[in-house]
Amino acid sequence: MHHSAFFQIALYLLVLTAIAVPLGKYMARVLSGERHILSAILGPLEKLVLRIAGVRADQEMHWKQYALALIAFNLTGALAVYLLQRVQGYLPFNPQQLAAVSPDSAFNTAISFVTNTNWQGYGGESTMSYLTQMLALAVQNFLSAATGIAVVAALIRGFSRHNAGEIGNFWADLVRSTIHILLPLSFITAVLLMSQGVIQNFDAYQTVSLTEKIDYQAAKTDAQGAPLLDKEGKPLTEATSTSNQTLPMGPVASQEAIKLIGTNGGGFFNANSAHPFENPTPFSNFIQMLAIFVIPAGLCISFGSMVRDMRQGWAIYATMSILFVAFAFVAISAEQAGNPAISALHIDPSDHAQIAASTAQAGGNMEGKETRFGIVASGLFATITTAASCGAVNAMHDSFTPLGGMVPMVLMQLGEVVFGGVGSGLYGMLIFALLAVFIAGLMIGRTPEYLGKKIEAYDMKMVSIAILVGPLLVLAGTAISVMVADGKAGIANPGAHGFSEILYAFVSATNNNGSAFAGLSANTPYYNLMLGIAMWFGRFLMIVPVLAIAGSLAAKKRLAPNAGTLPTHGPLFVALLLGTVIIVGALTYIPALALGPVVEHLIMIAQ
Repeated sequence: MHHSAFFQIALYLLVLTAIAVPLGKYMARVLSGERHILSAILGPLEKLVLRIAGVRADQEMHWKQYALALIAFNLTGALAVYLLQRVQGYLPFNPQQLAAVSPDSAFNTAISFVTNTNWQGYGGESTMSYLTQMLALAVQNFLSAATGIAVVAALIRGFSRHNAGEIGNFWADLVRSTIHILLPLSFITAVLLMSQGVIQNFDAYQTVSLTEKIDYQAAKTDAQGAPLLDKEGKPLTEATSTSNQTLPMGPVASQEAIKLIGTNGGGFFNANSAHPFENPTPFSNFIQMLAIFVIPAGLCISFGSMVRDMRQGWAIYATMSILFVAFAFVAISAEQAGNPAISALHIDPSDHAQIAASTAQAGGNMEGKETRFGIVASGLFATITTAASCGAVNAMHDSFTPLGGMVPMVLMQLGEVVFGGVGSGLYGMLIFALLAVFIAGLMIGRTPEYLGKKIEAYDMKMVSIAILVGPLLVLAGTAISVMVADGKAGIANPGAHGFSEILYAFVSATNNNGSAFAGLSANTPYYNLMLGIAMWFGRFLMIVPVLAIAGSLAAKKRLAPNAGTLPTHGPLFVALLLGTVIIVGALTYIPALALGPVVEHLIMIAQ
């Protein structure tokens, strides 16, 4: 690996930690309902919203009430997003006169944005009006992220309280998270992005003349924008040319900010953060990478502060950091090594004699990457966005080498607990922490404890559901899709890579990431339905057990540490937690990975 990669990873972690510590302490005060530095400005707005909604923050909920309120709220949000897409042609702020979104695509998109997945089977600039982008998609970017923060706040209260029947008020947590955390951070991020050239306007699209005519193959689509397929299920194309280019406009910076801060990931444009209007400079790229991790990293500090033991938060932070650095090294190294099959063709622009003696591209694998970012920034971005449940991309993961593309896939398969999504990353890692102390308890013959709470049979049943629901949805969905005609019809690349495309799609949807191996044509009724189901149940079949655990822990008394208590703040626990995360993920997905990226890598190096 080049020295620049070490430098960029080290710099990134250093800046992230410097921001995460004060932010984490700030968020702890917000989630505890305490005064903070912005209380005088944002407090009146919070009180106004709660008063209009008829909510009293001091009326707390049992975990079942909390879960019912959360699910009802998200169901209502999904219905609102669906309806706005279906009637957007009759609504204002639609200068391009874009028609209604098709029923299956609208269903998929509604589920996608409500669950914090932001899987996009459509091209934003050719499908969604400005109003839909702002009122439907950007609003859900805030609310889905606030939902994740609310859940982790409830779980932390489960650890910090004792002999309590309530875990907080969902509506109060939702409003506080939105007003005090997401809005200020999004405003700051949007201003920084605009300073780098990210656009923010309501202009109609601009048409400009090209210096020379371009001939290209365009995909044929139906009236709803779905790709047309031939008898063999392959996309149909037609030769066309153009002398003009249409430059899409829109309120991009405002949506770009919350897409990153809320680990949502849905781009205003189809090319996402590879588009120069969304991510124009190397500095804007660095801002975006920081924005993705800043709340998940900060919540580790919030956790330590709220349970009144900062060592616990730093243990979780250290575990996440170790995993992140390891996977970033693998992804960047694989892309820098390149593809030996291309080297054998002697088409690399560098010294051919050097290539003849080499087994890889001298310049590395630049396919699918922006030259303004290069391999290191692209590989680092891919690692960050899939370690978090963000899904924003500044390069096309489908063009990565087999091992480079496997890194994003594995990070999602681990449950996106390497910092992870806003809220969801921390509560996912705490689920693994409970499993780790349970395993340790079995080894020494003691009832496991974590933060002074006994971990009993009921808690482990909920932990098992939360951990197993993801693999069940992923492997079942992938197995069905490789057998049925509608599933195989979307594959653009046959063989191992085609399998990887389907596997990646279900991993991304179930774990609420949203990135894709975009060679799969997924904007079809079949995939819109199947991936919509995976997104919904992947989100809420994990949240409900987490809230059940929160309620169970809150009702228990806290035990004082004794000589037999396993310390959960030192290197031994970090190692135990690392092993638990890796082993559970590896044992679950190794067979599927062997059929996809592993065999593809073996084929590549054998050529």
